[in-house]
Amino acid sequence: MLQIKPIINTLMRSKSGPILLLIQIILSVAIVANASFIISERIALMDRDSGTAEEEVFDFRLYAFDSDIDIESQSQRDMRAIRDLPGVIDATTTSMVPLSGGGWSSGYTIGNSEETAKDTESAAIYYGDDHMVNTLGVDLIEGRNFYETEIVTGSPDLATHAIVSKAFAKATWGDEPAIGKIMYAGDFGSQPLQVIGVVDKLQGAWVNSSYLDNSVILNVRLVNVFTKVLVRAEVGTLTQLKQAIPAVLHKDQPNRVIEGFTLISEHRKRVYRNHELMATVLSMMVVLLLLITSLGLAGMVMFNIERRTKQIGTRRALGARRRDILSLFLVENYIICIVGGIIGGLVAVQLGQQLMTFYSLPKLELIYPIMTVVGLMVLTTVAVILPARKAASISPATATRSV
Repeated sequence: MLQIKPIINTLMRSKSGPILLLIQIILSVAIVANASFIISERIALMDRDSGTAEEEVFDFRLYAFDSDIDIESQSQRDMRAIRDLPGVIDATTTSMVPLSGGGWSSGYTIGNSEETAKDTESAAIYYGDDHMVNTLGVDLIEGRNFYETEIVTGSPDLATHAIVSKAFAKATWGDEPAIGKIMYAGDFGSQPLQVIGVVDKLQGAWVNSSYLDNSVILNVRLVNVFTKVLVRAEVGTLTQLKQAIPAVLHKDQPNRVIEGFTLISEHRKRVYRNHELMATVLSMMVVLLLLITSLGLAGMVMFNIERRTKQIGTRRALGARRRDILSLFLVENYIICIVGGIIGGLVAVQLGQQLMTFYSLPKLELIYPIMTVVGLMVLTTVAVILPARKAASISPATATRSV
């Protein structure tokens, strides 16, 4: 029967190799556990649902440089012309685009009196008309959309009604129904906004903000010489609409610049590019560290085979079976991995605390060090078993001739 104490004594006779390998495993566990946790967090961030029909909705910029253009009437004609194009589902002007990296945001005031008034969390602000909900492709789960007669044109200060995201409603009123609630765009009583609808999910423009899921749509059609337009169209029609939209708009009024046709899915790729790069680099580092650690263990086993050929042959002569020799090296590997894994797990937790303090990362979950140790043991088992099988095939005669 294989005894642990003799194996430990054997390891301690030549301390330098096992100690160096132990240090390598400790560092690998600490780094791989935290890197894997960060990778998981980044992937979770990139997988967040924006709530919009990302493959159908695109935006473009419209700039009118002719001072004689009646912007308000021109804008209404433009929207009608775009909506009539083949493949277009709906269109509207907008103050911002989801996941675009730029736009409007603000907090609000709620309460029944100045004494009970309190500020809400910040939220992305979409100024739009009764076509906004359908154009974005968001799911209206409570209340209703704006009526056409409720849409006002001009200043944001004219807003009277709001459609909010479920996340904002939850953060603001908790479990109370949001429909019918009043909030103020400023101090208490300054500009009352009545909530008439709630959408399931609508993200803002800034993917790194803590209030990404907080959004508010207000019943204001902004009119100026520089306009952002949102268009929802059938999948695959963007290429032809890039030609058709400028043609139909320039036909009505040529003194304009139309540019920047971009799907929301393309905005997503751009704003999450740094997250994707970090996940990729960390994944490569994890693979490299695990590979180096496995090769280190395999190298130590191969060195021990050459150094302990006589001992292995003697064990075989005394009746040790091939599987006993194989078990010997595997147990040596497990002892080093378990000791290094325990110490490395503690180091990983401490490293996670530092990352949490200095980089505002979430707390490291213990499952990551545990799974790292388990994965390392499986990987090193594969790395050790091939040279260990070579050791198990050494015969007593071979060992005698090698002395």
